[in-house]
Amino acid sequence: MKEAEIRRLLAANLLCVFSVILTAVVPAFFWDGFTVLGTHLAWLCVCSVCVSTLNVILHLVLKPNLSPKRSSFAQKISRFLKCCIYFFMSCILFHAIIVLYGAPLIESVTETFLFAVLLSTFTTLQCLCVLGPNIQAWIRVFSKNGAMSIWESSLQITTMCSILGAWFGAFPIPLDWDRPWQVWPISCSLGATFGYVAGLIIAPLWIHWNRKQLTYKSR
Repeated sequence: MKEAEIRRLLAANLLCVFSVILTAVVPAFFWDGFTVLGTHLAWLCVCSVCVSTLNVILHLVLKPNLSPKRSSFAQKISRFLKCCIYFFMSCILFHAIIVLYGAPLIESVTETFLFAVLLSTFTTLQCLCVLGPNIQAWIRVFSKNGAMSIWESSLQITTMCSILGAWFGAFPIPLDWDRPWQVWPISCSLGATFGYVAGLIIAPLWIHWNRKQLTYKSR
């Protein structure tokens, strides 16, 4: 396994971590009263847009899973439209799952949907960037020993960390501490964000430490 590839992954992941930090700091210079807790819905939008944009740019530049086949302009447009549809469907699916797990059905619809968008940004968007709109490839990557590159291994780790972070973030909500960050969906979205950031940092380190045991074979 090439060390240069691991360094590229580390650099890309650190840029994503830096972008998340900037979404909490930079808007405050231009938006009076902007805080992650006080204007949480605005922060959800800013974070989702910034992380999405950076992920798309990084994967266009780095091309981690570039196919040897050249695609026509029409195929590229079709692929882009499919990715948009998949992302929107992911937002709807996450919204439904979150409601089934106890989020308000009628009240706080905007909050729930924006949280679903954030989760889709941390998970589905990465799958679309690395694997494209290929459900079979998604199933392969998230099966046991299904990753065929360090980028796919990183995708596994960051996706699972994001979902686990959102799940753990829900634990403080029913507690009667009466804290501002217990308002829906602040703790869950912060948990997902911390999980995503942790996954971005853990992934290249784990791959580096286990590089001798990792063998990627074409399937």
